[in-house]
Amino acid sequence: TFNLSFRYANNAIKTSKYNIFTFLPLNLFEQFKRLANAYFLFLLILQLIPQISSLSWITTGFALIVVLSITAVKDAIDDINRHKCDGQVNNRKVDVLMDGQLKNEKWMNVQVGNIVKLENNEFVTADLLLLSSSEPLNLVYVETAELDGETNLKVKQALTVTGELGDNIEALAAFNGEVRCEPPNNRLDKFKGTLTLNGERYALNNDKVLLRGCTLRNTEWCFGLVIFGGPDTKLMQNSGKSIFKRTSIDHLTNILVLCIFGFLASMCSILTIGNAIWETNEGSVFTMFLPREPGIDAPLSSFLIFWSYVIVLNTVIPSSLYVSVEFIRLGNSFFINWDRKMYYPKNDTPAQARTTTLSEELGQIKYIFSDKTGTLTQNIMTFNKCSINGKAYGDLYDFSGQRVEITERVDFSWNNLADPKFSFHDHSLVEMVRSGNPETQEFFRLLSLCHTVMPEEKKEGELNYQAQSPDEGALVTAARNFGFVFLSRTPETITVVEMGKQVIYELLAILDFNNMRKRMSVIVRSPEGKLTLYCKGADTMIFERLHPSCNKLMEVTTNHLNEYAGDGLRTLALAYKDLNEDYMIDWKQRHHEASVAMEGREEKLDELYEEIEKDMMLLGATAVEDKLQDGVPETIEQLAKADIKIWVLTGDKQETAENIGYSCNMLREEMKDVFVVSANTAFALEKKLRLELLRTACMCQTVICCRVTPLQKAQVVQLVKKYKQAVTLAIGDGANDVSMIKVAHIGVGISGQEGMQAVLSSDYSFAQFRYLQRLLLVHGRWSYIRMCKFLGYFFYKNFTFTLVQFWYAFFCGFSAQTVYEDWFITFYNMVYTALPVLGMCLFDQDVNDRWSLYHPQLYAPGQKNQYFNKKAFVSYLIHGCYCSLIIFFIPWASMNDAVRNDGKDIVSHPSFALLAQTCLLIVVHTQLSLDTYYWTAVNHSFVWLSTIGYFAISVTMYSNGMFYVFPGHFNVNFLKNTLNQPNVWLTIFLTFLLCILPVVAFRFIFIQLCPTINDKVRYKMRTEELTAPAPRRLLRRRSTRSGYAFSHSQGYGDLVTSRKFLIKRPLKMTALFTQTDSSIFQNQPQHYRTIAEEPQSP
Repeated sequence: TFNLSFRYANNAIKTSKYNIFTFLPLNLFEQFKRLANAYFLFLLILQLIPQISSLSWITTGFALIVVLSITAVKDAIDDINRHKCDGQVNNRKVDVLMDGQLKNEKWMNVQVGNIVKLENNEFVTADLLLLSSSEPLNLVYVETAELDGETNLKVKQALTVTGELGDNIEALAAFNGEVRCEPPNNRLDKFKGTLTLNGERYALNNDKVLLRGCTLRNTEWCFGLVIFGGPDTKLMQNSGKSIFKRTSIDHLTNILVLCIFGFLASMCSILTIGNAIWETNEGSVFTMFLPREPGIDAPLSSFLIFWSYVIVLNTVIPSSLYVSVEFIRLGNSFFINWDRKMYYPKNDTPAQARTTTLSEELGQIKYIFSDKTGTLTQNIMTFNKCSINGKAYGDLYDFSGQRVEITERVDFSWNNLADPKFSFHDHSLVEMVRSGNPETQEFFRLLSLCHTVMPEEKKEGELNYQAQSPDEGALVTAARNFGFVFLSRTPETITVVEMGKQVIYELLAILDFNNMRKRMSVIVRSPEGKLTLYCKGADTMIFERLHPSCNKLMEVTTNHLNEYAGDGLRTLALAYKDLNEDYMIDWKQRHHEASVAMEGREEKLDELYEEIEKDMMLLGATAVEDKLQDGVPETIEQLAKADIKIWVLTGDKQETAENIGYSCNMLREEMKDVFVVSANTAFALEKKLRLELLRTACMCQTVICCRVTPLQKAQVVQLVKKYKQAVTLAIGDGANDVSMIKVAHIGVGISGQEGMQAVLSSDYSFAQFRYLQRLLLVHGRWSYIRMCKFLGYFFYKNFTFTLVQFWYAFFCGFSAQTVYEDWFITFYNMVYTALPVLGMCLFDQDVNDRWSLYHPQLYAPGQKNQYFNKKAFVSYLIHGCYCSLIIFFIPWASMNDAVRNDGKDIVSHPSFALLAQTCLLIVVHTQLSLDTYYWTAVNHSFVWLSTIGYFAISVTMYSNGMFYVFPGHFNVNFLKNTLNQPNVWLTIFLTFLLCILPVVAFRFIFIQLCPTINDKVRYKMRTEELTAPAPRRLLRRRSTRSGYAFSHSQGYGDLVTSRKFLIKRPLKMTALFTQTDSSIFQNQPQHYRTIAEEPQSP
């Protein structure tokens, strides 16, 4: 009753938009908010006014009803599915503690403040405060795939004070605590609150909460208190609309449609003036036998004629334009999903178009913003080198001082717990550890203690680590092999086997990593009672906090870091500090107060962390290798040839990013225009300097931004997007890339080692960076060309169709009479010309995929909007105007005084309409055939069926049967009489030649005198055979730069100290393709690819 007084949201959800009563009005209201639909509704209303309309309302009504119906059916199907999903979720059952007993209730009836019981494999009902569970230490394991796409299990833990309740129904029913927490929000990784119970306050964070959308795993039962229900849950708070992205062609089309409105108004005004003049000079002659209606004089008649011509000429703006555009985009998206050359068999991951509205934008990319780790590299780390107390390990030299690349692996058989997959070649490091060198042992002791890795024992005696980041996993594995084996942990202890001896350390605190700190620390107490803080992180962060006595060692270690980064390695600095017992007691008390604060919790904790992490002693540095993905250098080289600018935005140190740039062909020794922004990127992005930053960066061939935070990545993308007016693409694989992926015109996610957050936020996704060149240079370019052809041809055919009506107005007394039959006007866009243009724009290819990749320069026209722009639009208008003149005046001139063989006149309005219609349809279909480069059976069938269908419908419409059914609408016999005359067919042929020959001649002359890159490649494709390029080996560049890298995601420190364990379940996936003997399945280079992968050494 107390909770009900606050009127919290109940647990029922509603994602549907409509019900059976509101569907029709609401759906129509939404559709008529679109300008085009509202315009055609306005025309339909005008056509219902007899004094205005000379056309049947069917001509506009049919097209409008078809468009509205298609959209309504799609919306209805979507909403019915939403209703079904809502019903399935709301009617799920869960045990709720009510009146001292468990009752099985529907989810929709659960209220805030209820205590619910969940069992294994059940979905979490609402956002719950975990009270108790069946597992030791009150742990529960949940799968969060529906929230963040990650399939590994997360661990949550109840407070000890509530965990004591267990499954005692009486104790749970008597639970009387007060929860104060933040209001409902969409942050999945944050929760701040306190629980007041028996006069004591306890801090609540995200690790104490089970979120709706999770699934309980490996836990028999648990009890939870409902905090948020239904629409207030974090899952529903995150279900809002995504950012709607529109392409540059969309924006241009909208501008052109507005221009067409102006063009239509101009034509109607001209014809209105013509009507006024005609009525004044000639109209009075006809009033004797065609009197005007009462109250209508010449000025009013001209006013009405204006609206009549708005109706007659409305086809200049086609109603089917937007529907056809969506069909083409949908088809191009399916082609991306079905492309087996972008399928990665190792992970059974195909490419995926997660949006269907941006396909042509892929053919116009000018700037690519790429993350480094996991995007250009594999994000699979191996411990490679280290520096301990001023001495470097990992490199071996012969007697002449030359580095030895291939040596015998170190034998770790003396260590029963060593990882057999770990490889190291410097024997001297093992000797130093086994000899008892204190600095070396302290170095690996730090690596075995300072982390948030969770141990997992899948089989007895088989130790596996679940790491927050690959870096941490590599470092803990290295410590394991060198004799310091991280064995297990509890919230209060860490158990390590040190050189065969088990040692249990008391864990007092974890000072977790975040993007601002760029370091993490642990505070432990050894069995001897010694208090020590161990810290690892970015060298800049560690070196600023060292004791002055470490200055000389810091210089030596810095030199080693520079050498490691010269090899493109990721580095961390390690330090420690001995602590005083009294100081630690005081610090722990202040730490507890800060952790339960509702306001400024993070800021207070950061101050405490900063206070204790001072005057540390340097131990050394680590270097791990993150190898490049296959095909990255070749892909970047191809994209550079396509004049696409690639910017790398990374959190790494400058030197590391530079050397990766050299490795992947972004940087070359001969380059002079290389721009690197490091350290003070935030300062450079301030209002006063950002334009200077942009101007300088855009003058360079390659730009690398180092030490940038996720927000700064998005700011750099937004800067280029706003001021360069160029199409941008952002590609990344981790949560730290989500911001820039959402800001860019096109966001691409790589399903890699850092979870699925980037993929879930992206527009397109695939498994390897090398697939980007196929996405852009093949699918993107094809989609752009197809869309440009579609828009150009669509405007051309409608200008031609409509302007014939305009010329006819000068010969019918500006009376708004139509030159075509009503049924032809209705069918022209929806039947006769719809399928041929869809066939061309779904399957057309100027060159095939192999030649597209072989000549990246073909991509350049899309970046410059050469295929469809305002100039091209004017050319389509002129072309349509010319063809309309021919289609009207040639038949008019040839038929004006013509007679049949029996001496009777051929010409009549129906016969002239038939002739003009036939000429028009043959001309526009021939023009489409000239525009088609790649013919398929589908194209042929669409064109021929549309042409044959026209004649079949014409014969049917003008048949005796139709005349008897609709005697007032259809004429009889004249079709046969008209088409029997030889001069009619001669006129059709002459009109066809005069419309098509100039186009053919112009294109022939243009190709001979000014061939484009497409013309040259198409000619080359017809005359030459493309051979697969020979594989080439890229030379590795060495330099003396230092590097640093660290994960950008929030650490698991809170999870560790709150008794939680991270368990990753093996995921069994069904292979997409069952044929295992193909090159696609084996992921081998194929003859049509331009990526030459480095051959494996024997």
